Amino acid sequence: MSEIIKLSRSTVEKYLSCPRCCVLDKKYRIKPPSLPFTLNIAVDNLCKNEFDHYRRIQEPHPFLIENGIDAVPFKHKDLERWRSNFQGIRYKSIEHNYDFGGAVDDIWQKKNGDLIIVDVKATSRKNFDWSETFNKYEYAKAYKRQLEMYQWLFKKNGFQVSNEAYLLYFNGKKNEKFFNNQLKFDVNLIRLECSTSWVEPKIIDTVNLLRSDTFPKPSSSCEYCNYLKKRWQLSIN
Repeated sequence: MSEIIKLSRSTVEKYLSCPRCCVLDKKYRIKPPSLPFTLNIAVDNLCKNEFDHYRRIQEPHPFLIENGIDAVPFKHKDLERWRSNFQGIRYKSIEHNYDFGGAVDDIWQKKNGDLIIVDVKATSRKNFDWSETFNKYEYAKAYKRQLEMYQWLFKKNGFQVSNEAYLLYFNGKKNEKFFNNQLKFDVNLIRLECSTSWVEPKIIDTVNLLRSDTFPKPSSSCEYCNYLKKRWQLSIN
């Protein structure tokens, strides 16, 4: 039997956006340059701390009541593991010999037992419009796929999962008159109707690529591939 392939949600997302970068990252440990989003991480942690308070007392966060969501933060002994980037919630396929996982931000539970998967994002734009962002930028579509992959993982672990998922988007106000060492945010709750039917086929496609000797061509839409191509062309001229 072939060796088990351990892969993350981000590995599959890389496969979807650029198979070549996926192979470079997973097989050859060549990663594109990136910067840590430390402010985003801080917002994420503060949001989790706040929802954890209501999780402990099993009452709905006022934000849920305000938005008409009849749910409470989900309480479970494995929550911290599911949130950990180095562990997450995982599923192992015996048939296809892979171990797939991802780290979730938060989970809410409806009265009927359905779990609502939630992801926290932070940005700072003058006029935040999710519809425009979703139609214009590929990364916004990737956010939806991220939630769908998390939904699939919870389903495979035996949980009852709602088709609705939420992005909790914090938009930093950068035009306030005074700073006073406080960064204020507008909070946008974005409801998404999700489908998980595509998830496992794409995981299997990713695994099959990583098991093969195929080295994909650069993707015309990949910013990293295009950067390297232009840099190479400049160097040989």
